[in-house]
Amino acid sequence: MTETLTYRDAIRRALADAMRADPDVFVIGEEVGRYGGAYAVTTGLLEEFGPERMIDTPISEQGIVGTAVGAAMAGMRPVAELMYVDFIGVSMDQLCNQAAKIRYMFGGQIGVPMVLRTQGGTGRSAGAQHSQSLEAYVMHMPGLRLAMPATVADAYHLLRQSLRQPDPVVFIEHKSLYAHAEEVDLSAPVPDWGRAAIRRQGRDLVIVTYSRQVLYALEAAETLAAEGIEATVIDLRTLNPLDFATIGAEVERTGRAMVVSEGPLTAGVAAELAARISEECFDYLENPVLRIAGEDVPISVSTALETASVPGPELIADAARRLVA
Repeated sequence: MTETLTYRDAIRRALADAMRADPDVFVIGEEVGRYGGAYAVTTGLLEEFGPERMIDTPISEQGIVGTAVGAAMAGMRPVAELMYVDFIGVSMDQLCNQAAKIRYMFGGQIGVPMVLRTQGGTGRSAGAQHSQSLEAYVMHMPGLRLAMPATVADAYHLLRQSLRQPDPVVFIEHKSLYAHAEEVDLSAPVPDWGRAAIRRQGRDLVIVTYSRQVLYALEAAETLAAEGIEATVIDLRTLNPLDFATIGAEVERTGRAMVVSEGPLTAGVAAELAARISEECFDYLENPVLRIAGEDVPISVSTALETASVPGPELIADAARRLVA
């Protein structure tokens, strides 16, 4: 059955459904209970599940993530919320030295089945300390899984899938997508965990991307189609695990690839993906892989400067034209 849902509503429903299905699932973070979350994702959950499962905390990222790690090791399924991904560095010891390494350090006898929910990206004029795209930090750390949904359906399904993983998952939501609405059928089949989705098929080039940039890439692809250029758009869905088989097959078929990321250009996700495509698909490439990514600058609170610092549909379309010229 189809219905209209926002990205925010889909995440809230995923949390509620998971909590109803499993009494070991609980949410912990700043203002997740009485306030309903900084972006209203957890509104109403306190009334249904109570303060023992919707736990409001002080402003202490170390405490939030550390508590979640301990609870997960003890057999529970915590969902820890960091209000902004920009603060993930405050909890790096708990997340990267503990959660990511426990299974290895204990020889596989115990894991940390937790989800760290947070949000990143631009679009709200939140300034340099609240607008970053730090997924490369997470992707760089062995032992952490990373999910970044672009669609409303994936906001629901990827969170449900994340809560079934045996290891820690960082789940990054884009702050500009919360009000984005789509017609969805949540009972329809979805890709398995760790599988990318081909959102559009084309013959001339492949655009590999994730999160909000999927929507921008699809918009650019529509513009390009009117000019006779047909682009394939791959939504990675998860960056770890990374479905390179889908990327490789599409690059081999079209011979041209560009990678689009909102994160900074230097040493970012786009750099890693471009390098791997170049290494593994070299014999099939007609042109070098293009990287389209955020500027290597702090994000401005100015709306105009903020918009100009990250890729948009026009930049993606222009880069695609150069690639196929």
